[in-house]
Amino acid sequence: MPFINVKQLSGRTDEQNAAITRELTAAYARITGVAAENIWVAIEEIPATHWSSGGVTFAAKRAAAQE
Repeated sequence: MPFINVKQLSGRTDEQNAAITRELTAAYARITGVAAENIWVAIEEIPATHWSSGGVTFAAKRAAAQE
């Protein structure tokens, strides 16, 4: 069974996460021919204080953008 693992910053709604799951499943099924019920999708939400790029957390980047 294919397993799609999405890692994203936290903050999206349940409805947005459900749409992400639906769209990824549909795209994978369309491209590969695998039945949708055999495709697993997991969404991992990571706090902005725990994710960084260039040594700066996304929480710090967001705070700086609001100044």
